[in-house]
Amino acid sequence: MTRNQLRTLSNTGSKPFRGMIRILTYMVILFLLVSACDSHQVPEKVSVRTGAEMLIENHLADLAGKRVGLVMNPTARIGEVHVLDTLMALNVNVTALFAPEHGFRGEAGAGEIIEDGVDQATELPVFSLYGETRSPTPEMLQQTDLLLFDMQDVGARFYTYNSTLGLVLKEAAKMDIPVWVLDRPNPAGGDYVSGWIMEEEFESFVGMYPIPIAHGMTLGELARMMIGEKWLDADQSPQLRVIEMTGWNRTMKWPETGLEWIAPSPNLPTFEHAYAYLGTCLIEGTTLSEGRGTDDPFLTIGAPETNISDENLKKVNRMPGLRATSTSFTPLSIPGKAMNPKHEGELCKGYKLEITDLNTYDPVKSGLQLIRNLMNQTDGSEIKPYLYKLTGTNKIDDFLNSDMDKTSFEFGLEEFIAKRQNYLIYN
Repeated sequence: MTRNQLRTLSNTGSKPFRGMIRILTYMVILFLLVSACDSHQVPEKVSVRTGAEMLIENHLADLAGKRVGLVMNPTARIGEVHVLDTLMALNVNVTALFAPEHGFRGEAGAGEIIEDGVDQATELPVFSLYGETRSPTPEMLQQTDLLLFDMQDVGARFYTYNSTLGLVLKEAAKMDIPVWVLDRPNPAGGDYVSGWIMEEEFESFVGMYPIPIAHGMTLGELARMMIGEKWLDADQSPQLRVIEMTGWNRTMKWPETGLEWIAPSPNLPTFEHAYAYLGTCLIEGTTLSEGRGTDDPFLTIGAPETNISDENLKKVNRMPGLRATSTSFTPLSIPGKAMNPKHEGELCKGYKLEITDLNTYDPVKSGLQLIRNLMNQTDGSEIKPYLYKLTGTNKIDDFLNSDMDKTSFEFGLEEFIAKRQNYLIYN
């Protein structure tokens, strides 16, 4: 019997029966957890051990006697097991769950409102941080003594998990509740920093802090910087503890970590999608399609009015680390992934992208060139105000209205890079 079958059984029948099945489920979880831990005895298979693993191995006793709340999503796993299920199997007193964009176990698409509810596997309350409020309220936090924050980020300012982290730190500080960040790698690497710094007038949930589009930090490091630079506007300083990874260094991109890719949101099914997303997500701020409603969002881009010329296709294929082909696609609504995508049901023409070399491909600068290239080949294409929230500035207008090559402009990141040095954990 599989773990999912056990979980299904545990949600049916009488309470005594459900209790027995839940015990069996946790026995299976413990077996899987031990198997996952044993696999780390073979260092060539896995280079990196996450903060969640380090918590279980070294800091479990620190949770004794505490009511523990979890701010997590489906990427909070150790091996094949969600951290929630692992902690429950180890008799940690988990009392509340908090769901960011896409949901606690990842059941919602981009932008879909998350409702308060109950986790069916554990019967624990789930409080939405992506609904009527995006900050945990005192009522949500009243049953917790400690919060564990564990999500796999993608390294982009406009990816909303870092905004959720800042709001959790701020509100937990008001109630004197410590927050532990169980650290995970930045998939794009810790040395890749690119894009404009967010300007205050463009602050939003897709950009709450003055950092570049690609910040090159882990969420643990970014949390330290939020507090140290006083970006949270909190009356009390948050009680932050970062449970550090082992084996990760700043030069590593995701494939070098040895970790399995668990989609941090439904439209980023692979690391390649997430890496391209650092630049092609900006297409969301235009009338072009970023590929939502297809099997390859952010790697499939275009519009109904686009006409790809051979000359422009050649220009795109001169970008280092990228192979592009002309393609046609029709965005469709996909429940839990892309509801009502742009140009739904319309035949679009554009590019199908493949990253051929992670070391030479520059996702932000190449993404900017791709947007300009497509807009120049698409009659009636327009930018929308949302683009400035994504870029954090209106300076993108200068680029789009020029023939500037990506190698001939810079983002002015020297001050940010110098400041962030004070908060970095990993070499």
